[in-house]
Amino acid sequence: QVQLVESGGGLVQAGGSLRLSCAASGRTVSMYSMGWFRQAPGKEREFVAAISRSGASTYAADSVKGRFTISRDNAKNTVYLQMNSLKPEDTAVYYCAADPRFFTIGTIPNHWGQGTQVTVSS
Repeated sequence: QVQLVESGGGLVQAGGSLRLSCAASGRTVSMYSMGWFRQAPGKEREFVAAISRSGASTYAADSVKGRFTISRDNAKNTVYLQMNSLKPEDTAVYYCAADPRFFTIGTIPNHWGQGTQVTVSS
């Protein structure tokens, strides 16, 4: 079992940047593909980005490509989401997720964090 704790959310103006972190504990994080989802008020949870266990492969939703970058540091058991050029429509609760399998759109990971709020003002 792996436990996930997100941090780094907050309030930022449109065009600004934030970096989210997800600290994993309980099992070696290198055993898991990691990723981020988000859920805006009144909307379904949606896939944002994922990274393979080694970090060699990444995948991002079209809505964030070129603006968001996912990375990981297995030595620190941490995954990051660098978010640049933020837009008001990026406002959501962002959730860290982990699964032994690589996951993308349409795949539901087995392990989830509690989420961190990101609010982008216009």
